[in-house]
Amino acid sequence: MSSSVTVLQEGYSRWKVKDMSMYACGTATLVQSGGKSILVDTLGPFDRDKLVKLLADRKLHPDNISIVVGTHNHTDHIGNLNLFIKCDHYVGDQKSRGDYFEFDVFKDHTYKDFYLTDNVRLFSTPGHTENCVSVVVEKVDKLDTVGVVGDLFESGEDVKDESLWLEAGSVDPDEQRKNRERIYSYCDYIVPGHGGMFKACKPM
Repeated sequence: MSSSVTVLQEGYSRWKVKDMSMYACGTATLVQSGGKSILVDTLGPFDRDKLVKLLADRKLHPDNISIVVGTHNHTDHIGNLNLFIKCDHYVGDQKSRGDYFEFDVFKDHTYKDFYLTDNVRLFSTPGHTENCVSVVVEKVDKLDTVGVVGDLFESGEDVKDESLWLEAGSVDPDEQRKNRERIYSYCDYIVPGHGGMFKACKPM
Protein backbone atom coordinates (compact mmCIF):
# COMPACT_ATOMS: atom_id res chain seq x y z
CA MET A 1 0.00 0.00 0.00
CA SER A 2 1.39 3.40 -0.98
CA SER A 3 1.69 6.51 1.18
CA SER A 4 1.27 10.23 0.50
CA VAL A 5 3.11 13.29 1.79
CA THR A 6 1.49 16.71 1.46
CA VAL A 7 3.22 19.90 2.59
CA LEU A 8 0.31 21.91 4.03
CA GLN A 9 2.42 25.03 4.48
CA GLU A 10 6.09 25.62 3.80
CA GLY A 11 7.95 27.08 6.73
CA TYR A 12 10.18 30.14 6.60
CA SER A 13 12.82 31.84 8.70
CA ARG A 14 14.28 35.29 8.22
CA TRP A 15 17.25 36.65 10.16
CA LYS A 16 17.55 39.24 11.70
CA VAL A 17 15.36 41.91 13.13
CA LYS A 18 17.89 42.54 15.88
CA ASP A 19 20.54 40.45 17.55
CA MET A 20 19.32 36.93 18.42
CA SER A 21 15.91 37.35 16.78
CA MET A 22 14.08 36.20 13.67
CA TYR A 23 10.71 35.77 12.00
CA ALA A 24 9.94 32.08 11.69
CA CYS A 25 7.25 29.47 11.19
CA GLY A 26 7.84 25.74 10.83
CA THR A 27 6.65 23.62 7.93
CA ALA A 28 3.45 21.61 8.54
CA THR A 29 3.16 18.31 6.67
CA LEU A 30 0.36 15.76 6.32
CA VAL A 31 1.33 12.10 5.94
CA GLN A 32 -1.31 9.55 4.98
CA SER A 33 -0.41 5.88 5.21
CA GLY A 34 -2.08 2.64 6.24
CA GLY A 35 -5.41 4.36 6.77
CA LYS A 36 -3.90 6.86 9.20
CA SER A 37 -3.46 10.62 8.89
CA ILE A 38 -0.29 11.84 10.60
CA LEU A 39 0.44 15.53 11.07
CA VAL A 40 4.09 16.48 11.40
CA ASP A 41 4.44 19.87 13.13
CA THR A 42 1.49 22.17 13.76
CA LEU A 43 2.67 25.68 12.80
CA GLY A 44 2.96 28.46 15.38
CA PRO A 45 0.27 29.37 17.92
CA PHE A 46 -0.87 32.39 15.92
CA ASP A 47 -1.64 30.13 12.92
CA ARG A 48 -4.37 28.10 14.60
CA ASP A 49 -7.20 29.13 12.23
CA LYS A 50 -4.95 28.72 9.21
CA LEU A 51 -4.08 25.16 10.19
CA VAL A 52 -7.74 24.23 10.71
CA LYS A 53 -8.52 25.59 7.23
CA LEU A 54 -5.58 23.77 5.63
CA LEU A 55 -6.93 20.52 7.04
CA ALA A 56 -10.52 21.36 6.06
CA ASP A 57 -9.35 21.97 2.48
CA ARG A 58 -8.41 18.27 2.52
CA LYS A 59 -11.70 17.27 4.14
CA LEU A 60 -10.05 16.69 7.50
CA HIS A 61 -10.86 17.93 11.00
CA PRO A 62 -8.38 17.88 13.91
CA ASP A 63 -10.34 14.93 15.32
CA ASN A 64 -9.52 12.94 12.15
CA ILE A 65 -5.76 13.09 12.80
CA SER A 66 -4.41 9.74 14.02
CA ILE A 67 -0.98 10.87 15.26
CA VAL A 68 0.70 14.23 15.73
CA VAL A 69 4.48 14.44 15.64
CA GLY A 70 6.31 17.52 16.90
CA THR A 71 9.83 17.34 15.50
CA HIS A 72 11.13 19.40 18.44
CA ASN A 73 9.80 21.65 21.19
CA HIS A 74 10.11 25.10 19.58
CA THR A 75 6.79 26.94 19.46
CA ASP A 76 6.90 27.63 15.71
CA HIS A 77 6.63 23.85 15.22
CA ILE A 78 4.24 22.77 18.01
CA GLY A 79 2.08 25.83 18.56
CA ASN A 80 -1.24 24.04 18.06
CA LEU A 81 -0.94 20.68 19.78
CA ASN A 82 -4.07 21.40 21.77
CA LEU A 83 -6.21 21.17 18.63
CA PHE A 84 -5.56 17.44 18.54
CA ILE A 85 -7.02 15.94 21.70
CA LYS A 86 -8.09 12.52 20.39
CA CYS A 87 -4.74 11.14 19.23
CA ASP A 88 -1.25 10.24 20.36
CA HIS A 89 1.38 13.00 20.38
CA TYR A 90 5.07 12.33 19.80
CA VAL A 91 7.10 15.42 20.65
CA GLY A 92 10.81 14.78 20.53
CA ASP A 93 11.47 11.54 22.41
CA GLN A 94 8.23 11.69 24.44
CA LYS A 95 4.81 10.21 23.74
CA SER A 96 1.64 11.53 25.34
CA ARG A 97 -2.11 11.25 25.25
CA GLY A 98 -4.14 13.38 27.60
CA ASP A 99 -2.29 13.42 30.91
CA TYR A 100 -0.40 10.17 30.21
CA PHE A 101 3.30 10.47 29.24
CA GLU A 102 6.00 8.05 28.16
CA PHE A 103 9.61 9.22 28.23
CA ASP A 104 12.51 8.16 25.99
CA VAL A 105 10.41 6.24 23.47
CA PHE A 106 13.58 5.08 21.69
CA LYS A 107 15.15 3.36 24.71
CA ASP A 108 14.24 -0.16 23.58
CA HIS A 109 15.26 0.39 19.95
CA THR A 110 18.91 -0.27 19.07
CA TYR A 111 18.96 1.98 16.01
CA LYS A 112 16.85 4.73 17.59
CA ASP A 113 13.94 4.38 15.21
CA PHE A 114 10.65 2.48 15.04
CA TYR A 115 7.56 2.23 12.84
CA LEU A 116 4.43 4.27 13.55
CA THR A 117 2.67 2.46 10.66
CA ASP A 118 3.89 -0.12 8.15
CA ASN A 119 5.44 2.63 6.00
CA VAL A 120 6.15 5.44 8.49
CA ARG A 121 9.18 5.44 10.79
CA LEU A 122 10.06 7.79 13.62
CA PHE A 123 13.81 8.48 13.90
CA SER A 124 15.72 10.07 16.77
CA THR A 125 17.74 12.86 15.11
CA PRO A 126 19.15 15.20 17.79
CA GLY A 127 21.43 18.10 17.02
CA HIS A 128 19.28 21.19 16.54
CA THR A 129 17.91 20.36 20.00
CA GLU A 130 18.69 17.45 22.28
CA ASN A 131 15.48 15.57 21.45
CA CYS A 132 14.70 16.24 17.77
CA VAL A 133 12.92 13.57 15.74
CA SER A 134 12.30 13.02 12.05
CA VAL A 135 9.56 11.13 10.23
CA VAL A 136 10.55 8.94 7.28
CA VAL A 137 7.76 7.86 4.93
CA GLU A 138 8.34 4.90 2.62
CA LYS A 139 6.50 3.91 -0.58
CA VAL A 140 5.33 7.45 -1.35
CA ASP A 141 3.62 7.84 -4.74
CA LYS A 142 6.14 9.15 -7.32
CA LEU A 143 8.63 10.14 -4.59
CA ASP A 144 9.63 6.78 -3.03
CA THR A 145 11.08 7.69 0.43
CA VAL A 146 10.49 11.10 2.01
CA GLY A 147 12.03 12.47 5.22
CA VAL A 148 10.02 15.08 7.13
CA VAL A 149 12.79 16.35 9.35
CA GLY A 150 11.97 19.57 11.19
CA ASP A 151 15.10 21.65 11.71
CA LEU A 152 17.54 18.83 11.08
CA PHE A 153 17.61 20.63 7.71
CA GLU A 154 16.71 24.32 7.78
CA SER A 155 16.08 24.39 4.02
CA GLY A 156 17.38 22.88 0.80
CA GLU A 157 20.05 25.55 0.59
CA ASP A 158 21.80 24.36 3.73
CA VAL A 159 22.96 21.13 2.04
CA LYS A 160 25.78 23.13 0.46
CA ASP A 161 26.06 25.90 3.06
CA GLU A 162 26.12 24.53 6.59
CA SER A 163 26.31 28.02 8.06
CA LEU A 164 22.54 28.25 7.41
CA TRP A 165 21.66 25.49 9.86
CA LEU A 166 24.46 26.36 12.28
CA GLU A 167 23.28 29.98 12.54
CA ALA A 168 19.71 28.79 13.07
CA GLY A 169 20.92 27.06 16.21
CA SER A 170 22.43 23.67 16.99
CA VAL A 171 23.08 22.36 20.50
CA ASP A 172 25.32 19.62 19.08
CA PRO A 173 26.64 20.29 15.54
CA ASP A 174 28.58 17.01 15.35
CA GLU A 175 25.50 15.00 16.24
CA GLN A 176 23.41 17.01 13.82
CA ARG A 177 25.88 16.37 10.98
CA LYS A 178 25.77 12.64 11.69
CA ASN A 179 21.97 12.56 11.69
CA ARG A 180 21.73 14.77 8.60
CA GLU A 181 23.90 12.28 6.72
CA ARG A 182 21.90 9.33 8.05
CA ILE A 183 18.54 10.72 6.91
CA TYR A 184 19.85 12.20 3.66
CA SER A 185 21.39 8.89 2.60
CA TYR A 186 18.15 7.04 3.34
CA CYS A 187 15.67 9.41 1.67
CA ASP A 188 14.92 10.43 -1.90
CA TYR A 189 13.27 13.70 -0.86
CA ILE A 190 13.51 15.89 2.23
CA VAL A 191 10.89 18.22 3.77
CA PRO A 192 12.94 20.68 5.86
CA GLY A 193 11.81 22.75 8.83
CA HIS A 194 11.74 26.10 7.04
CA GLY A 195 11.38 25.61 3.30
CA GLY A 196 10.03 23.52 0.46
CA MET A 197 10.58 19.85 -0.25
CA PHE A 198 13.81 19.13 -2.12
CA LYS A 199 15.43 16.14 -3.78
CA ALA A 200 18.23 14.41 -1.93
CA CYS A 201 21.07 14.17 -4.44
CA LYS A 202 23.09 11.39 -2.84
CA PRO A 203 25.77 11.23 -1.58
CA MET A 204 25.71 14.24 0.74
